[in-house]
Amino acid sequence: MGVSTIGRMPTALPILIVRTGRTHDHIRERLGDFDDWIATGLRAGGAEVRVHDATASGTPPPAHNALAGIVLTGSHAMVSDHEPWSEALVPWLQQAVALQTPLLGICYGHQLLAHALGGVVAHHPEGVEIGTVRVQRHASAQTDPLLGALPDTFDAQTTHWQSVRQLPPGAVLLAGNAFEPHHAFRVGPSAWGVQFHPEFSAAALGAYLDGLDTALARAGRDAVQIRAGLKDTPEAASVLPVFARLALRAGLGR
Repeated sequence: MGVSTIGRMPTALPILIVRTGRTHDHIRERLGDFDDWIATGLRAGGAEVRVHDATASGTPPPAHNALAGIVLTGSHAMVSDHEPWSEALVPWLQQAVALQTPLLGICYGHQLLAHALGGVVAHHPEGVEIGTVRVQRHASAQTDPLLGALPDTFDAQTTHWQSVRQLPPGAVLLAGNAFEPHHAFRVGPSAWGVQFHPEFSAAALGAYLDGLDTALARAGRDAVQIRAGLKDTPEAASVLPVFARLALRAGLGR
């Protein structure tokens, strides 16, 4: 699959969603897919949105100068597996950071960005983090263009087995919690990674919990308790329209 238009807004350059995976069929049929949810948030910030399927062999992503910004989706893949389609994105991401193209990696995208820039990604030693969790913003985020308007503590949706175990050289740590210290970082002026899911609703995360009771029990987690704690996370969700506005301003300046 190549590049397809999801929505059209009056902007000079589009924001590209790089799809690194699909959600489960039963979720996609009812609620849509990762790129649909991300596109909704970006359009709220006034963006024209296009999608590139990174897992489609032989289809390179567009040139950076044709884009206002880039968002990398989550995936059920694992960055540490070094799948060829994933590794093929590494030099393109490195160039995006060097060119200061606004870039946001979400979950798998967060981890892939860290890996591309010299960080370390691996399974979390305590297993899965899943549910609506509290994330603490660090003092370093107070003046951050993307996270600066968030409160010091905010709710966010999470589901991940791997995490960034070591940040890339020069990265600024922006947010974390007791389970996952690297929930958000920035490299340079305009490349961010967030482990949490700003695009997920409580309904989407609830759908992920369907059928996971046994797997979560083996991991020492209680699916019933996790489900009871789910709620929508508007503060975390605001990251997407804020990113869109940042990227559009940067794109108009090129």
